[in-house]
Amino acid sequence: MNIFVINCSPVKNGATAEIVRLVAEYTGKDNTVKTVCIDDYDIKMCRGCRSCHTTAKCIRNDDVTRLMKEYEWADKIVSVSPSYWADIPGQFKVFIDRCTPWCNTHEPHATIPEGKKGYTIALRTGPSMPECERIISGIEHFYGHLEIEASGSLGLCSVAVIGEKEK
Repeated sequence: MNIFVINCSPVKNGATAEIVRLVAEYTGKDNTVKTVCIDDYDIKMCRGCRSCHTTAKCIRNDDVTRLMKEYEWADKIVSVSPSYWADIPGQFKVFIDRCTPWCNTHEPHATIPEGKKGYTIALRTGPSMPECERIISGIEHFYGHLEIEASGSLGLCSVAVIGEKEK
């Protein structure tokens, strides 16, 4: 089975990255696992031109299509996201916005292969679960528009910073 684990944080060596590493280690025994960090991709902001609603393609030239190839490859996708002001990090939100060409809310739309399962892990430094639930809900909403079956989630509270930030 092909498992794709995405660090939705731009921090490549923090707590979120450590959770990604643990998921990859745990799932990698009998599977092929790929991990990436959202910050490894050049993703430009959506211009809101809506041309993708009629062409199923974005006018922007960046790494969104390259990242979507990982979603196409995977049987299971695990999105690991920290809380940035009670929501997903902006870099991952920009990616979601740019996935409109694959969104099932308009025709024509691009597609990824059927039968994929999506999992979400949300973490935050504070003790309250509602922020994690909001993140999980947002990512599961994204999965739904790509026709990825939301198949499980985990919220982690009171997660301290792990490692040092890159300079």
